Amino acid sequence: QVQLVESGGGLVQAGGSLRLSCAASGIILGIYVMGWYRQAPGKQRELVARITNIGSTNYADSVKGRFTISKDNAKNTVYLQMNNLKPEDTAVYYCNAFRFTNDYWGRGTQVTVSS
Repeated sequence: QVQLVESGGGLVQAGGSLRLSCAASGIILGIYVMGWYRQAPGKQRELVARITNIGSTNYADSVKGRFTISKDNAKNTVYLQMNNLKPEDTAVYYCNAFRFTNDYWGRGTQVTVSS
């Protein structure tokens, strides 16, 4: 059974930092494309950052220079370091693992940034 479990969310003031973690079980994280998505109230889910099996990364324009995605294959965990957080970053953040027809999601972790 595949599980993606996010952690690290919380309430932070604007300008602060948080580090999200996504621990995977039931899959070999290193062969998947791993992504962080977010969904704010009343908005569609959007891609925040993605890292491929070979470590290539891409980011949404809104987070470039502030967020960094990384992974530790030995720990089967992917991270999202979020710096200089803004109120518009407030959302539920979801971890995703994708490979061919396999598409798995975590249950999400809430990030709230106060102004």
